[in-house]
Amino acid sequence: MEQDSSLSTEEKTELLTDYLRDRAESGNLYFKSKFIAADVGLSPKQIGALLAKIRIDSTTGFQLEKWAYTSATTWRVTPAQA
Repeated sequence: MEQDSSLSTEEKTELLTDYLRDRAESGNLYFKSKFIAADVGLSPKQIGALLAKIRIDSTTGFQLEKWAYTSATTWRVTPAQA
């Protein structure tokens, strides 16, 4: 996906949230921003900034946590408990 700087912050947040929700649907997802940047169409820096906002949002349908750090933060996404 090509990066689109014309998207608003809300649109970028929704794009990333949808991506993470879809990938975590079947179980845990571990990722680094730099490895999903091309899939989402955002830069790793944009993803990192958005993850901080998404992390505190309880309406996403998944849980997001910092999992580890080795040259970049690894994030863990788990489906929300029903």
